[in-house]
Parts: sequence; C-alpha cells; structure tokens
Amino acid sequence: MKINIIYWSGTGNTQAMAELIRDGAAAAGAEVSLAEVSAVASADAALDADVVALGCPSMGAEVLEESEFEPFVVSIEGKVGGKKLALFGSYGWGDGEWMRDWSARMEKAGAVLVAESLIVNETPEGEAVQQCKNFGAAIAG
Repeated sequence: MKINIIYWSGTGNTQAMAELIRDGAAAAGAEVSLAEVSAVASADAALDADVVALGCPSMGAEVLEESEFEPFVVSIEGKVGGKKLALFGSYGWGDGEWMRDWSARMEKAGAVLVAESLIVNETPEGEAVQQCKNFGAAIAG
C-alpha cells in the first residue's frame, strides 16, 4: 500500500498532523511519502499512490489556502475520479465548514473518501495526537 501525504501549513499545525498521520500509516505497514504541496512535481505525481491524503488548514472565511493549495486542488480535481483520498487539516476558528465544503467538492469530482475527514483545533496535542496516528492507520487500511 502506497500513500502520498501532501499538505500546506502556515503555522506548523497541519505539518504536525501530516507527520503524525505518516507515522500511523507507516506503523500499519504502508509505504508513505510526505511532501509539502510546493514540492509536488505534478498532479500525476501527486496521485501516483493507492491513497492520497491531502492536508490544508482553514484559512480566512473557512477556505483552503489560496496561493498554493487551492491551485493544486484545481489541478487534480479533474483527475480524482475513482481515486482514494483522505482529507485533513487544522483550524483556529469556525466549525469545520471548510472541511465539509472540501469533502463535498472532492466527492463531486468522483473521489472516494476512505475515512471521515480529520480536523484538529490548533496544534495536535493530547488526544489529537492519537487521532492523527489512528487516521494514518485507517487510511493504510
């Protein structure tokens, strides 16, 4: 099982989630690649895995980060039909609307969400650390 984890992080919270998810997936036996979205060569390279986990925090009025991550999502949107995806991210306000919108958008594009999307308030600490590792194990599935 090959998993690509691709994320954008402004404060380090979503990066911490990505690293914990990687640890959980690797412990479950998956081959895991972890990359910041700016380091991803192409949409095809991003999607070259059994499961692709995408991570982005809530920004502004509960939207995806607009300069790097949103353009990346647009670049893969037409290619995710039938693809197994998992979505995660951190937030500091709101109620998770950005994640509900993003999940619906990916499902509308034909993606198969392999786990309930994971959101963590601010930095993953305490119980959230284990939630991230469990998410990784679940998507390694």
